[in-house]
Order: sequence, then C-alpha cells, then structure tokens
Amino acid sequence: MTAMKSPWTPTSTVLIGVWLACAFPVCFSAAPAAAQTHSPARFEISYSGAAIPGPVTGRVFVVIAKKDSPEPRLLISPQGPALFARDVEAWRSGEPIRVDSENSLGYPTQLAELAPGDYFVQAILNVYTQVHRANGPAIWLHFPDPGALDTFNIAPGNLYSDVQSVKIGGSEPIGVSITRTIPPHRPETDTEWVKHVQIQSEKLTRFWGRPVYIHATVLLPRGYAEHPDSRYPTVFTMGHSVPFRFSTTPSSDRERQAAKATGLETGYDFYQSWISDSFPRFIAVSFQQPTPFFPDSYSVNSVNQGPYGDAMIEEVIPALEKKFRMIPKAYARQLEGASTGGWQTLALELYHPDFFGGAWVLQPDPIDFRNDQLANIYEDENAFAVSIGPFTTAERPFKRAVNGQDVWTMRDMSRFEEVLGSKGRSGYQLEGWEAIYGPIGEDGYPIALWDKLTGKINHDVARYMRDHGYDLRAYAEKNWKSLGPKLMGKLHFFCGDMDDFYLNLAVYSFQDFLKATQDPHYEADFTYGRPMKGHSWHAYTWAEYVRKMAEQVLREAPAGEDTHQWRY
Repeated sequence: MTAMKSPWTPTSTVLIGVWLACAFPVCFSAAPAAAQTHSPARFEISYSGAAIPGPVTGRVFVVIAKKDSPEPRLLISPQGPALFARDVEAWRSGEPIRVDSENSLGYPTQLAELAPGDYFVQAILNVYTQVHRANGPAIWLHFPDPGALDTFNIAPGNLYSDVQSVKIGGSEPIGVSITRTIPPHRPETDTEWVKHVQIQSEKLTRFWGRPVYIHATVLLPRGYAEHPDSRYPTVFTMGHSVPFRFSTTPSSDRERQAAKATGLETGYDFYQSWISDSFPRFIAVSFQQPTPFFPDSYSVNSVNQGPYGDAMIEEVIPALEKKFRMIPKAYARQLEGASTGGWQTLALELYHPDFFGGAWVLQPDPIDFRNDQLANIYEDENAFAVSIGPFTTAERPFKRAVNGQDVWTMRDMSRFEEVLGSKGRSGYQLEGWEAIYGPIGEDGYPIALWDKLTGKINHDVARYMRDHGYDLRAYAEKNWKSLGPKLMGKLHFFCGDMDDFYLNLAVYSFQDFLKATQDPHYEADFTYGRPMKGHSWHAYTWAEYVRKMAEQVLREAPAGEDTHQWRY
C-alpha cells in the first residue's frame, strides 16, 4: 500500500498507498434507471491507426469529470472522476466500439444512472501484450517498460483522446476518437550523489519469456569518490524514489510544511545531514520492480509474478554490492520501508534472516491476515460487510481519516478495481495482493480472494496465502524455533494508532505474538504514534533513522571488523 504519492499521479516517481483525493465529484440521479426519462449515455470509441498499428487487445476506459483541467485521466482514483470500461479483443483502427450500460462496468455506478448535463470526457486505451510465462497458458497483460513505475493512465505506449466537452442526456451516441500516444519517459540523469542502475534478471526473464529489469537508485555517501578503497554498509529503502527524498535543491515552503506534518525533514534538509562531518557514511538504495499486475513485486517469489525474491537476493543485491563497494555481509545490510515497503522489509528479514541485519518496518501492509485491514479472511464470509446483529450488517471501510471518518469502503474499492481491469488486471492494491500472495487459475490469471462485486471470500485462496508464507505472522509462528534466534535485536516496528488503512491492527497482533514467544523469547521494538497519527506518521526524521541504523550495524559488526572508514 503506497505511503506517499498516489500511483495515479502524472509523475515518473510513483510510490505505492496514500491515494489521490481529487475534488471532481460527478452527479448521479438517485432514481432507478427505469424511472429516468432521458436516454442513458452511450459512447462510440475509435482509435487512430496513426497512433498505433492494430489490431489491439486491451481495455478501453471512458473517464467523465465536471472539469477539464487537470486532464480527467490523470485524476483516476476511488474519489475521482466517474469511470466506465470494457475489454476489447483484436480491435481494429477506425472501427468504433460501443461503451454503454449494457457492455461496460462503471464506478461509482453504471452509465444508465449518470444524470443528464454537461461534462468533460476523455477516453484511454490500455494496450495488452500476449505473454508466455514459464508456468501456464499465454495471457494478455499490460507489460511495463523496463524499470518504469507506471499505471495505465500514464504508461508509455498507451493511447488517449483529447478532453472534450459533452452534453449527456440525448438520444445519439457520443463519439470519442483516441489519437494520442503516451511518450516514453526521459532517461534519469546521474549526479555526483545519485546513480541509476538497471539490472536484467535472468531468473525473471526466463519466467516471463521476455527481458525483465529491476531498476535501482543508489545514493552515495560523502567522500565515496575520494576513498576508492573504502567499503560501506547499506540501507535498502523499499520505496520507489530517491532514497529519503534526498535533494540538493533548497526546499519550498510547501515541501517544508508537508515534511513537518509527517514528522520528517525535507529532502534538502536530509542532504545537509548526509554531507555533514558527524553523519555515518552509508550507501542507500531504492528499487523499482514493477510487474504486469502491480507497480511493485513486493520482493518475494510468486506463482503469478515470478521469482522476484530470488532475483533480489541472488542477482540484484550482489550486483549492486560489487559495483558500489558495499559491505557484502548481513550485519551491514539494513532494510527500511513504509506501507508496501514495510511489508517487504519484514518479509525479506523473515525469509532471509542470515542475509539481512536489521529491519525498520513502518506502517506495513497487513502482516497478519486475521487482520487483513478489518477482515479475517480465514473466518469471515464477506469482505464488504460484517454482521452486527441477527438482522443487521455494517459496511467495512477501506480507508479512514485520522478523526475516524470513513473515506472509502471495501465495497467501493473492490468495484473500482473491477472497473480498472478484468481477470485481476486492475494494477491496483487489492488485486496486487492477490497476484503476489495468491494462486494461479487454470486460465493463467490470479484467483480472486473475494468476488469484487459481491464480497464473498474464497477461503481456499486465503489458506493458500497462509500456507505459502505470505501471512507473515503465521510464517514467523510456524518457523519460530529456527527463525527466532536469528532475529534477536533486528526488528523495529513503527505505526500510527489511526493508520488510514487500519494497518495498525495487524501490527498489534504481530506484537502480541512476539510477546508470547518462547525458546527464544523476543518482544522486538514497537513504537506507536499516539494520539490520532495516520498512515504518513513517522517517529523520527530520516537522518535520525539512519543514525539508529548505524548504531545497529556497530552492535552487530563482528569483533575486529574495521568500521572507522564509514563511521564519521
């Protein structure tokens, strides 16, 4: 779950769980469709052969907003414009296809319920490629560019139309022509401090039957070039931007205010600490490892996504350690991550306790599936609602404000993802988890944990996720006898007591498990933000986190290890 930027913003540095909240409400009629006197909205969409040679297989979207700027396609979120979509197969240029209430699925409701009036409309074509994986039938997916973190609405090669003003309520279909192609990204530029590396994974390339790359952004310490014989400990920051938002550009007032609200410093303030005389000399690395199902692989092996865990441990990190003079020993490898990165951080430490020397786990995605946000996926029958009496139920929220106000329900989120893509291809959070943790279907696509329109939970899928080690509390408990001695002193947890996505509940559960451990007993280090601290809360500034990591490395360094070269 993304912790900082929305994966739907038009920037190239995309981080995956605080979702974009936009102010473009769409008005809908409260009357049922049968009682309406106007004709339901209908669209005829075509695309230009000059934009892409056909035929095309993919998914077509009609985005409807009340304003034309920013472009509606850039504001897609559960709080954004209305969205209507359908799959297309072997669609040829110049041949209009219909998007209407009969053949499309809509969010937050169907096209037939859209109130008449003036709107702005934009169409998008998410282009799929037929992929031949090593473990199943050929499937159709949007395959990401190497190292890019792009959702379909900003992904290079996808198509979109101009924004056009329309009046909905007439009897004639509304024509929309898709003529524009999203261009490739500009290559990122290296600096004195920040280097960009793209590493092809042979393991993932074999799995997907096509080249697969993992992109790393490397932040170098002061004095790196002047001391060619020095080696450094590394913190692997499981996010997607420059580590710690390092920036040599003075911060704006807006950046300073945003940093203050989360307990962090700005990237420029971190830079000032990073280059100071008294700061420990570390290398910091972040990763971009998008998959066709989600903008992040979660750094684990997956039957749907491939051996990303093996690729990271056996290919990517060793290659980086060789290239950048990192200390290739467990005590010198620290992990840090928030939200999606928080889950990865804990998973990597649990799965590879002899490889990593410390895990700084910030507001992780659910680490105990008995608290999969507010659902127990092993026992609850429905993800959308909980029974509170013999005749009553209550909706389960997906997101809340720190004052407790519900923002999105699980029903909202599930329908939104079903509109984004059929067969688990939404590229969003719920189906990202299913692709990472869940089993593969006979058709080659992930099997859903629950029906996205009814909420009925598939307990076979839930048990698969647990039995294959993705429920991290269950995994730790099952393997504690051998795992526990290797984790002593390595685990550090941080979470707000009013996490936007209820992630604190699973953290509490993991703490309860550790408190009860025996042979060995280990309670770990838990820090909670109270009162009313949400998903973006941090206990320390980034500089303070790095100093604490340096203390951890010094504690764990073997006797006689030379540490003066990186300490200060």
